Amino acid sequence: MKYISQLLSRVEAFLFMPVFFILIAGLLTMSSFEVGDTYFWKQGLFIIICLSAFFFAASFEYRFLKQTRVVIAVYTFLLSVLGLLFVLGKVSKGAQSWFHLGGFSFQPTDYMKLGLIIVLAKYFSRRHIEIANIRHIIVSGIYAFIPFVLVALQPDFGSAMVIFAIWLGMVLVSGISKKHLLLVFGIGTVAFFLAWHFAFKPYQKARIINFVDPLHDIRGTGYNAYQSTIAVGSGGVFGKGIGYGTQSRLNFLPEYKTDFIFAAYAEEWGFVGAVLLLLFYLLIMYKLASYALVADSTFEALFTYGVMIWFLTHIVINIGMNIGIMPVTGIPLPLMSYGGSHLLSECLALGMAVGMHAYARAGHKYHMKNEFLGLE
Repeated sequence: MKYISQLLSRVEAFLFMPVFFILIAGLLTMSSFEVGDTYFWKQGLFIIICLSAFFFAASFEYRFLKQTRVVIAVYTFLLSVLGLLFVLGKVSKGAQSWFHLGGFSFQPTDYMKLGLIIVLAKYFSRRHIEIANIRHIIVSGIYAFIPFVLVALQPDFGSAMVIFAIWLGMVLVSGISKKHLLLVFGIGTVAFFLAWHFAFKPYQKARIINFVDPLHDIRGTGYNAYQSTIAVGSGGVFGKGIGYGTQSRLNFLPEYKTDFIFAAYAEEWGFVGAVLLLLFYLLIMYKLASYALVADSTFEALFTYGVMIWFLTHIVINIGMNIGIMPVTGIPLPLMSYGGSHLLSECLALGMAVGMHAYARAGHKYHMKNEFLGLE
């Protein structure tokens, strides 16, 4: 009991409260309220496991992650698992992104995002003063480019874009020069041009065309996005009530438990519920930013900023595609969409950020006490 009490004291209510609310809101939104609803019970089990992982991760000190051999081992292992997908992975919805284990599926891409954050935090923590040297941008770009290619070849273009966003965001946080920033965007523009002509699948091109013109093909490739915007708009101010969303419950809105769960939630909870959800996400972002600002070292600060960038990218892309202002990609809404794989990686990342903050805070108190006693 004493250990549990100490562990709970490390996790601030202002972080745990929004995490718990979002988890439960997602669970209620995807539930059919019928006996034997497998999605509800599986997600409930995922939530229990992931909250346990969150508290478990928050109980550790992460100085060992500052060791180069540990970071390289983690990065190499995750790359190897991504490579195994092309041999042992199963194709689902056109992408070879999953390992199927009995009645459950596992997507290693989610953990590669966390691993990349660790690698980049380690790299930039030792070289952030020299970030103006373009060599460090190139080397860090190579670390991100390898998993980017492996994920894009699945093909999972949405997750590949998240990997790119994590790299770009952490480069920006580290202090890239304006000249090099323009170079990065120039390379990105050329890469997009080449990808459009040589890499994008027809359905990926169609999604981008529908992003520019949402009404281009509402009976075909634009159907999901069109139904999503209808669901969001039909929720009104206070929503139709939990379990009474017609677009989702009557199956007009596809994938309402995963990619389009925000639309299903907004239909049932309305504008007020959507604003409340965004406020809870904003509170998580605020807490992560506050942890980064008082971090014990540059590594902890960059890691926490990386987690914040990861979450923010998912939130912007997912909600953006739900309201018709972003292309449709298979990007889950953090802590809310159905699935244990992404949920576990997100809870582990948040738990690690809490653990780093807790031990930094404890170390600060220790040094303050010794200074007061004249021991330092």
